[in-house]
Amino acid sequence: MYTKKVFPVIGMIYWTSKYIILFLIISIIPVFLFDILDWKWLHLPWLPIGLLGTAVAFIQGFKNSASYDRLWEARKIWGGIVNTSRTWTIMIKDFITNDHTVDNVSSAELKSIIKVIVMRHVGWMTALRYQMRQPKSWEVNVHSKKNVKFREKTHVLLESDIPKIEAITPYLSSADLNAIKDKGNWASQILGLQSSHIKELKDRGLIEDFRHMELMNVLKELYTLQGKSERIKNFPYPRQFATLNLYFIWIFIILLPFGVMDAFQEIGQGFRMEMMAHEHEAGFFHMIYDGLGKHFVWLSVPFSALISWVFYTLEMIGENTENPFEGGVNDVPITNMTRGIEIDIRQLIDDEGIPEPYVWDNWIVL
Repeated sequence: MYTKKVFPVIGMIYWTSKYIILFLIISIIPVFLFDILDWKWLHLPWLPIGLLGTAVAFIQGFKNSASYDRLWEARKIWGGIVNTSRTWTIMIKDFITNDHTVDNVSSAELKSIIKVIVMRHVGWMTALRYQMRQPKSWEVNVHSKKNVKFREKTHVLLESDIPKIEAITPYLSSADLNAIKDKGNWASQILGLQSSHIKELKDRGLIEDFRHMELMNVLKELYTLQGKSERIKNFPYPRQFATLNLYFIWIFIILLPFGVMDAFQEIGQGFRMEMMAHEHEAGFFHMIYDGLGKHFVWLSVPFSALISWVFYTLEMIGENTENPFEGGVNDVPITNMTRGIEIDIRQLIDDEGIPEPYVWDNWIVL
């Protein structure tokens, strides 16, 4: 996944620009009715609105905390994949030898066996990241029309542009591809192929019993990390919390101007009373101050819009964080991590034709 260099503040304003306009409209309507049409009864006491805002803030804080926990756990899982991949590679490199075999094999064949296993491991990571990028019905953020348009201007999702079979073919043999292509979970099947290959090497004497058990423990750890990653992918943040919180935020945003403008109206009245106490001081500035106090309620519009923007932006941040494998600009960069691991482990076995990191002109890697 690639992303352009964008200043965070500019990106945030662009991301929420339509909602900023909407919040301004929502804030202007009650003030227009109150001040221009003289509907002075059109206001609400601040206390119940403040209590509602406090409740919404607590619920939103809980949601954002839970969403961040999902994101951070996903990052730790893929950090574990990074470390375990290195461990797997050096064990494969050092454990597969002629030390316990009857008929020695050539150094070229040993190197070929090691490369096949390492490349198959890269194929496993590739299959897993494609499974993590597979859209789910509850993952509506990245695939919504608004966010697709935003994505086109900010980053590229390789899993959407390159078919899975095309991405994984360079890492697997024809026999391996034929063994997994009709199966559902390619990543699990590839680890199964690794296990079978390790057993075959043990039977040939290229790996002795203790080393075989150690390698199987690493495969077990890879299965565990895959399962943890699938758990986050396949189990969404509970929708009852997410949906109700969104409803509560919109109720608060709609009611907010009715409570805020009353407070600003009182400030304006106090301002005018102060001017009336000095009405003998006629002049241009006196007229300005009097008009400002009379229409001081209009200052509630930017404040209402700002508060609404803060609450809703926090909601959007939580909503776009809860599914860390969607492919959003703030998700776990598993595509880039996979390429980084591939480069690292292929260098460990002194392989040739190692690819370059994912970097394009004017884009930075996520």
